[in-house]
Amino acid sequence: MGEEIRIIAADGGTFAGYLALPARTPAPGLIVLPEIFNTNAHIRSVADGYAADGFVALAPDVFWRQEAGSYLPYTDEGRAKAYSLRARLDTDQFTRDLGDAIAALRARPDCTGKIGVMGFCLGGMFAYLASTWLPIDAAVSYYGVQIDQHLGEADRLECPLLMHFAENDPHVPAQTVSAIQARLGGLGSVSIHIYPGTEHGFNRQGYPPYNDAAAAQARQRTIAHFRRLLS
Repeated sequence: MGEEIRIIAADGGTFAGYLALPARTPAPGLIVLPEIFNTNAHIRSVADGYAADGFVALAPDVFWRQEAGSYLPYTDEGRAKAYSLRARLDTDQFTRDLGDAIAALRARPDCTGKIGVMGFCLGGMFAYLASTWLPIDAAVSYYGVQIDQHLGEADRLECPLLMHFAENDPHVPAQTVSAIQARLGGLGSVSIHIYPGTEHGFNRQGYPPYNDAAAAQARQRTIAHFRRLLS
């Protein structure tokens, strides 16, 4: 189990992050960015899992400027609240906040200074943006939404990027994945995988539409990506 820490934003505010430590430190740092439901119990368990695999994992509160501590359940009410908070989220501002979280993680004595960013759904978009705007060493995006709206920033790609998509995903439909493949697929630093028979959220263990085989394969690829680039 991890603990909640405070991160100082560049404008003087502070926000929470869930920190999970590996058995041995110093270790590479890993920012874990949540789905639209924010850093809830599931995302914290993901951070715990990567800490067990040897990373200093930090999962920040994405909606702290809208409503701090809104970690939402996978219910109709949680979904409605999540969409309300998302509508008020400033993408550029949170990208800057993410930069502050990265700096805080890198400065920790238990971190080697190598940093990866991974995210799911909304967090998958921010993982992509981190790879184009922020000083990181590797990024992984799981079924990131609205990435097609930011493909113009691909020229700024600064680190290797691994992308996982579901075959049957109304939030990231096939034509969107095709557009992403057309822009990014030819870059040597980008790897894109589509998982047959899966839906948006296939990595969400314990909740539908979890897919054990796809989640295991994607995680294996993710671990290999980070170990290669953050060691």
